Amino acid sequence: MRRWRFGGTLNRTIHRSALLLSVLAAVVGGLAVAALTWWLLWYLLGAKTETPNQLDLTKIALSVTAGVGGAVALVVAYRRQRDLERGRFSEVFGAAARQLGDADVAVRIAGVYAMAGVADEFSARGRRQQCVDVLCGYLRLPYMPDEGNSHLVSKSQRIEDTGTAVERIYNFRQNDRQVRDTIVRVIGEHLRDSAEVSWSAYDFDFTDAVFEDADFRYAIFAGRNTRFTDAMFIGSHGTSFEKARFLGKRITFRGAMFRNTTTFDHAVFAPTEVTKPDRDGSGTTFVDTTFGGTVTFEGTEFAGAQTDFTRSTFAGDRTSFANATFTGDLVTFERAIFDGDRVTFTGSEFTGARALFTGVRFYAESCAFDCAHLGAGNRWRRSQEISFLRAELHGKVSFADAVFAGRSVSFTGADFFGAISFRRVSFDAREVLFERPKAWVGVHFDWDGTPSTKPANVSPEPWPPTPAENPELTA
Repeated sequence: MRRWRFGGTLNRTIHRSALLLSVLAAVVGGLAVAALTWWLLWYLLGAKTETPNQLDLTKIALSVTAGVGGAVALVVAYRRQRDLERGRFSEVFGAAARQLGDADVAVRIAGVYAMAGVADEFSARGRRQQCVDVLCGYLRLPYMPDEGNSHLVSKSQRIEDTGTAVERIYNFRQNDRQVRDTIVRVIGEHLRDSAEVSWSAYDFDFTDAVFEDADFRYAIFAGRNTRFTDAMFIGSHGTSFEKARFLGKRITFRGAMFRNTTTFDHAVFAPTEVTKPDRDGSGTTFVDTTFGGTVTFEGTEFAGAQTDFTRSTFAGDRTSFANATFTGDLVTFERAIFDGDRVTFTGSEFTGARALFTGVRFYAESCAFDCAHLGAGNRWRRSQEISFLRAELHGKVSFADAVFAGRSVSFTGADFFGAISFRRVSFDAREVLFERPKAWVGVHFDWDGTPSTKPANVSPEPWPPTPAENPELTA
């Protein structure tokens, strides 16, 4: 214990003496340089032929020493300025943080702008990130939307259980909705191209945050990590990420819940640091995300190595991926659920190595992949797998005028039950499998009347497929 105590004292002493040691080292080094310079000048200017002018050599050596002294002064001034900046940052940062924690709503709103001002003033990455983390942290605090606009600071509730009355008191931050709206607006303004000081290169952690009518249009998230994990999006006006750009290594909406109308139209998801799919959550992740209202990804670009919608639920009246492009090596909608009135993938393109709809459930009244391009088949980029294995296609599902390309397309084990159209589809893949369907009801192809015109790369033979569980059913 005494040894550790002595070591800690020694470390603190060395830390306090760092400036003095730096100055002493600079002075000693300067004197050494001056002496060496004097000797070299004396030697080069004729030490072997005649005695050089000692006064001139001394003047030159002193000039060099003065220069070294100036460098020492600059070091001292730099260190002093750095310490002053540290002190000032601690002072203004602490003042802004205290305002954010105040009970009065007006003081808290002022604290939001004060913290943003601190972030703008101090450009050092660590300090600006610290300010951003505080603002994000405020949004992660427990929040009850029903009480967000309330003037109350507490509410009591009386509960009777088995004859015993219990009174519970709930405390609120008064009118907290206004403060949270201000934070979202300030962050959004600093993430757009028009921002005087950009925060786009920093990490944002909105885990468990609640957003009401969030507006992130044109925002640029270029930090290494952008997290909306388990976030909740609510509000009557809707959530907008229109034309937003997500460019960091990890972009995650895992477990998020969108309860209102949401738009990602013409957004760009392009994780620039991810070169191949991995299992650490890198890339774009919407795993276990729930879209309870209308959601549109129209014209959205999903690039990077991995785009993951595994187990996501689309339960709103309308879901649209119309004209979206998926260029990543792995795109997966495995076990996703598409419900509601209308689901649209019209004109979408999947040109990566693998596009997986394994176990997906299309339960919406209508679902359209019309004119979609699933898979790339040129010699420069060929998709390896387009999978609808064990997919459930119920209701009205249309692949009219779609193109299936690449090495393999599989609907093996899928459940076809409804009005499923493959009219005018181009089956350009090497193999297209409809083997062992769970059900085969209401499926239509161009060769229904003349099975002999079926392309040779489409199996099984003979046609139509026989359902695995109900062999007596036919198309």
